[in-house]
Amino acid sequence: MRAFLGAISAAALVVLTGAGPATAAPSASGDDGFTIEDSRVTESSGLAASHLHPGIYWTHNDSDDGPYLYAVDSATGKTVARVTMTGVGRPRDVEAISIGPNNQIYVGDIGDNLGGSWSYVWIYRLPEPKELKDQTIRAKQYVVKYSDGARDAESLVVHPKTGRAYIVDKNEDGGHLYEGPAKLSTSGTNVFRPIATVDLWATDAALSPDGKQLAVRGYLGGIAYDWNGGRIKRLEQLDVPLQRQGESVSYSADGTKLMYGSEGTGSSVVAEDAPGESGSKSPSGGGSSSASDDGKGSDTPVTLKTGAVAVVLACAALFGLSRLFRRR
Repeated sequence: MRAFLGAISAAALVVLTGAGPATAAPSASGDDGFTIEDSRVTESSGLAASHLHPGIYWTHNDSDDGPYLYAVDSATGKTVARVTMTGVGRPRDVEAISIGPNNQIYVGDIGDNLGGSWSYVWIYRLPEPKELKDQTIRAKQYVVKYSDGARDAESLVVHPKTGRAYIVDKNEDGGHLYEGPAKLSTSGTNVFRPIATVDLWATDAALSPDGKQLAVRGYLGGIAYDWNGGRIKRLEQLDVPLQRQGESVSYSADGTKLMYGSEGTGSSVVAEDAPGESGSKSPSGGGSSSASDDGKGSDTPVTLKTGAVAVVLACAALFGLSRLFRRR
């Protein structure tokens, strides 16, 4: 089923742009995007810019991999370190990664593709290593429950100033932003409560380095929100690239770019200007990964765009159907 969906997404790209999936442009800093070259990373599901090491992005596989994090050099796409987490159980469905204050990495083992059948999920926390090399680091494990019942989620963000953790659940009809306790506890259950509505079937989210904006992405689009203390306010659509299976998003370390990742061996991370950055939006105020004009395809004939709309809509329908088949 995943391969079929990937083929549909690739077809949409060909119809829309006349080319295959977006490829990364070379850059000394990686801010123009990169390709993950490590063959062990086949289901990159989360992405976070390092706070200690310029140009390094942390990622992880979705499931069936173990307690591993990969540090990828965005200048080359190569893995420069693999961290093995200890002190945690075997991960079930790791979907997100975020870096909070004091260079602490938070990992969200929060996926539940069985329709909310797990009564609890986990968050892991560990210090970002000062030296980039293969190593083992002990992590803390937090038990997480939702105040309104179990659910699937793929988005974890940690506020860069307060250290408070938030989760966006994944729901075809739109979900919610859930707020965790002011401080996570290892000795009991951490209850997350809904505080705002999110108008998207979210596959990942990221907070800007200054903590003022929240970017939420889905398979076929994204939304930028004013953080507003967690009581988010919608700002604009995001220019999300159409990818085979768009899974992750991270702000660059300086906050000028949004980096969009996808699953698959040799997957690309595509860079777009972050909201508010010069030249990041068309005069209409923003775009999405649908076939509408986002300022980057003005030479594309209208007939091709119309065809792309049909393909994208078919793809969206199949993503809903895929939940019946995907069990990882």
